[in-house]
Amino acid sequence: MSSERNETVDAPPLTEQIAPGTATDPPVESETATTLTVDGTEVSLDAGATLLDAVEATETADEVPALCEYGRQDIGPRSECRTCLVDTDDHGVVPACSFPARDGMVVRSDAAAASEARDVNLDLVLSDHNLRCTTCGKNGRCELQDAAIEQEVEEPRYGVLDDRDEYEPLDDSSSFIQIDRNKCILCNRCVEACNDVQVEGVLRMEGSGQDTRIGFQSDAETMDDSTCVSCGHCVTVCPTGSLVESDIADATTIPIPGFNQKNSIGKTYGQSETSKGPMTPKKRASDDAHDEDGDPDADLWDEGDDGGSWL
Repeated sequence: MSSERNETVDAPPLTEQIAPGTATDPPVESETATTLTVDGTEVSLDAGATLLDAVEATETADEVPALCEYGRQDIGPRSECRTCLVDTDDHGVVPACSFPARDGMVVRSDAAAASEARDVNLDLVLSDHNLRCTTCGKNGRCELQDAAIEQEVEEPRYGVLDDRDEYEPLDDSSSFIQIDRNKCILCNRCVEACNDVQVEGVLRMEGSGQDTRIGFQSDAETMDDSTCVSCGHCVTVCPTGSLVESDIADATTIPIPGFNQKNSIGKTYGQSETSKGPMTPKKRASDDAHDEDGDPDADLWDEGDDGGSWL
């Protein structure tokens, strides 16, 4: 593995209120145009390419999923899931998403070591995931589900989260975004989208080891109490059903009598009875302050039967 990936890189400036460095990636792209071989096929790539770009530019012998890679808006690569491992002549088995393409490299996706490593890592990801797909809002449009089907996974070798009975509460407190951390694979996409693209500074990775989870920079317990502005970008980039639009959380579920998403995991942080409108706590506090000052534009949120609207 090249030492270039271990260089310390300063976090890009965000704002004084946002903790930097929570989603900053090292430079991993090639510096010049390259030509290399992937599974016997010669591939020419522009400067800035990775081995994953080379893999995606050809029809590889084996499927190479990349669950933590998004590939747009400068999100990733993170090398978190390690499901994109390929074999190289000079460097052995490496993660394709974060290894720079270099001229003359020979890459094999079907090498026994790389294929087995991808399978093991995919099973490890599945082992820490709630696989109750029939009650999931991303059923049929989940990248993890697609990868498991493509790799013909019938039973993960390390079991699944259901076997350990360690569910986190479903966070259904927000009117706009539902969080189910039992489906989170810690790919970090949402953190990058929130911090580096939207520059809202709401999400962060917290904890360590098996206690690592997606949390809030404001130390809030629920999405509704966080500083989220409900832009939905985190939902867009999430590869699983961990982050789903609340309005369509049940759109792709398969109804089973007495069994649904909320009662399948236990405790749920529900929405408050009072609709607060599309505002964060900070904005609500500001609105309340304006109301106390006699602001004529205050209290313009109508609690109607249709869920509320601005007057």
